[in-house]
Amino acid sequence: MDIFLQQLINGLTIGSLYALVALGYTMVYGVMKLINFAHGDLVAFSAYVGLTIFTQFYGSNALSLVNIVIVFCLTAIIVAFLGVLLERLAYRPLRTAPRLSAVVSALGASLVIQNAIMLIWGPNMEIFPSNVFPATSWNFGGVIISFTQLVILALSAVLMVSLYIFINKTKIGTAIRATAIDQDAAKLMGINVNRIIMTIFIIGSMLGAIGGLFIGIYYRGLTFDMGWLYGLNAFIAAIIGGIGSIPGAMLGGLLLGLFNAMISGYISTEWAETFTFILLIVILILRPTGLLGEKTAEKV
Repeated sequence: MDIFLQQLINGLTIGSLYALVALGYTMVYGVMKLINFAHGDLVAFSAYVGLTIFTQFYGSNALSLVNIVIVFCLTAIIVAFLGVLLERLAYRPLRTAPRLSAVVSALGASLVIQNAIMLIWGPNMEIFPSNVFPATSWNFGGVIISFTQLVILALSAVLMVSLYIFINKTKIGTAIRATAIDQDAAKLMGINVNRIIMTIFIIGSMLGAIGGLFIGIYYRGLTFDMGWLYGLNAFIAAIIGGIGSIPGAMLGGLLLGLFNAMISGYISTEWAETFTFILLIVILILRPTGLLGEKTAEKV
């Protein structure tokens, strides 16, 4: 039972990271019907940017809450700027082109960002400092919860709930949902579609940046090609939950994290990725649109 509860905590932690990254995929797809394959590399880029800020400005000194917030905000702003630049240069010129052109552009952007990371920080693994969060942990009957896990779970939950409220209860959120249904009709209603698309890239990139920082803090080891692995898992999470659905991305991320943790804990970590794809295949066979499905509107 202790193993199950420990893997449950680990799975929820990993799933929260997947969910934060998956939200970027699902928001872009929901509005543009485009898979932003460069999103995973933006996540990796954010981890390296956060590492640079930590080491250059704070070194080995213990960080206060204010300093941690500053680092997270600076990283999110930098990555959001890169996300907007990506949309302007790689996607906007191809918005009316065949969908395959945009997919090729996304793959090209992914390679550019990945190689830029290698050129700037080098091909060798970088290690995230261990003093970002206190090394405190709590033992509840053999189940260990670290302070880092608690922060990841709490902040991820706050961000996901806030995004859900923002999309469903605000005027901008209403405009995003309208643009996702029909961009031409949204333009006729006075909605600035370009601004809405830029908004989703900003929000998705900032969520991915926070997810990337958490990945660096939690796993500590960074490689220039890590964006492919985490991006792929987050993409799978979005598909499992129902790509285009924000609650689906959240649910898919948490379920995939729990599934991977249980496979690693009871079978083998080497088989975790294999069983992940088996789960994806089963979900697609039984529920092709994902667990929550993609909401579509009937045009009349």
